Amino acid sequence: MPRRHIHVIGAPEAPLRAALRALRSTLDVPEAFPAEVIAEAERAAKSPRLPALDETGIPLFTIDPPASADLDQAMHLARREGGGFRVHYAIADVAAFVTPGGVLDAEAHRRVATLYFPDERVPLHPRLLSEGAASLLPGHTAPALLWRIDLDADGRTEATDVRRALVQSRAKLDYAGVQQQIDAGTAEEPLALLRDIGLLREALERERGGISLNVPEQEIVEHDHAYSLEYRAPRPVDGWNAQISLLTGMTAADLMMSAGTGILRTLPAAPDGAVGRLRRSAKALRIDWPHHVSYAEIVRSLDPRKPAHAAFLEECTTLLRGAGYTVFQNGEVPEPSVHSAVAAPYTHCTAPLRRLVDRYAGELCVAAVAGEEPPEWVREALPGLSQTMAEGTRRANTVERECVDIIEAALLKDRVGEVFDAHVVDVKENEPAVGTVHLQDLAVVARVEGGDEKLPLGERIRVRLTQADPGSAKVRFAPA
Repeated sequence: MPRRHIHVIGAPEAPLRAALRALRSTLDVPEAFPAEVIAEAERAAKSPRLPALDETGIPLFTIDPPASADLDQAMHLARREGGGFRVHYAIADVAAFVTPGGVLDAEAHRRVATLYFPDERVPLHPRLLSEGAASLLPGHTAPALLWRIDLDADGRTEATDVRRALVQSRAKLDYAGVQQQIDAGTAEEPLALLRDIGLLREALERERGGISLNVPEQEIVEHDHAYSLEYRAPRPVDGWNAQISLLTGMTAADLMMSAGTGILRTLPAAPDGAVGRLRRSAKALRIDWPHHVSYAEIVRSLDPRKPAHAAFLEECTTLLRGAGYTVFQNGEVPEPSVHSAVAAPYTHCTAPLRRLVDRYAGELCVAAVAGEEPPEWVREALPGLSQTMAEGTRRANTVERECVDIIEAALLKDRVGEVFDAHVVDVKENEPAVGTVHLQDLAVVARVEGGDEKLPLGERIRVRLTQADPGSAKVRFAPA
């Protein structure tokens, strides 16, 4: 699901990086791993628990940003005799390295997830594992949970299997290069099929009423020695690749529900009035949204390369609030059990190097396919796992929100007093003179306050920058 990505491209060192360091200190982010955790990770890297099944003959490949080294997933796509497709999807087997109850396991429960700052990452596991022994790096033989998902000619799931195996990725690809190969028609079939399968899965997503938000990334870009925030639109291959992950997460949820024990990623339906507020935001951004067109249809019609559309997609993420992790045992599957944006039962299981819950979901699925009870360490941890993940998610969301504020403040600190064109995209119900604006010419969303009149939700106004302090991570505007 979408998360706002921020890239720092030659951004001014001060005060931005100083503010980011201060933020990590304020939030008590655990950057350095304790010596005993590193020692256990070193031992695990030298002697992981390896499976007997050898599937290194499958020519897997990964698709990640060029600088990434924590590679959770590798895939191979093929056509099946008689029609349809076979998806092999290898997920890094973190449990082969982490001993339940050990110091490495305890540290992972303390961290919960990798935290992403614009200037660095704070990893869930020591880098010698997450970017080394456990990572699905090209040419490196590693233990994995190897999924085999057979699809029919329309992309619907026909059969599923997942088991432990040794795998080896053949190539580390990046999104831009894959898109170029597919567009040019030079991609070999296992890679070219990513488009075919991705488009089929997107069609099925539309059929079941699911929505994938193509939320743009924010980038700090230099123009003539000045810096600005701009949006970078995702490529089609980003969506096709995400569909393979969504397919696996939905398949994993079905396996756990059939077995009667698991943990789902759930999201309730949007509250009454939420879509109406988005319609007013669309009006402010001059996006034509006829009344007979549904929310799902308008989202799919948007072009994230257009600034107004990019801004609206950011606003659409408000409908994703309320997502959580729901544990169930003894066959008592919760109701509702679906993720409203996926429009199906779904779980997180494809990023165990970066997210704690995925290690547990993988174990549950392997046990379900084998017709066995989950390991005791999984059953013991399940009751408290949803709360652990909730706390970790809150911290990750705080990091994301504060980082955006710091970056916006750092880039606008010398422009206090200037007037900008903006769109009112939100108004506080109990304080109608306070709300949120999206600047017309910058990828900046900030608070507006200090006026005497009710803010016109869904309309354009002029606002004056009154505060931009990276130290306090605050950007404030007032009606001009």
